[in-house]
Amino acid sequence: MAELLYRELSGAIIESAIEVHRELGPGLLESAYGACLWHLLTDRGLTCQRELELPIQFRGITIDAGYRLDLLVDQKIIVELKAIEHLQPIHEAQLMTYLRLSRYRVGLLINFNVIRLRDGIKRLVL
Repeated sequence: MAELLYRELSGAIIESAIEVHRELGPGLLESAYGACLWHLLTDRGLTCQRELELPIQFRGITIDAGYRLDLLVDQKIIVELKAIEHLQPIHEAQLMTYLRLSRYRVGLLINFNVIRLRDGIKRLVL
């Protein structure tokens, strides 16, 4: 059941990311892809926040440690963007930690520095 959580929304985000990648190609900075993806998602009527603060709760206090969610779509899915040679296990761990800290359940890890974007996408469910 967890793999079906927000399936349509995940699909819409992935389709939008593929469109951005198809138009821009690999080799740009993460921030460029983030701005274009944000623009496309909002044009499609989705609520999309960029660089959203993610404070840490530690022993009853809130600490701003500088963490930011690249994108939060419809208050449901965290989108973590990369523009790197290869995704590593640490990138999945980072997104899982963001999911745990934020209490959101679904995340997409998208690496734009690939020839075929589908090869750079991971969907994670907490």
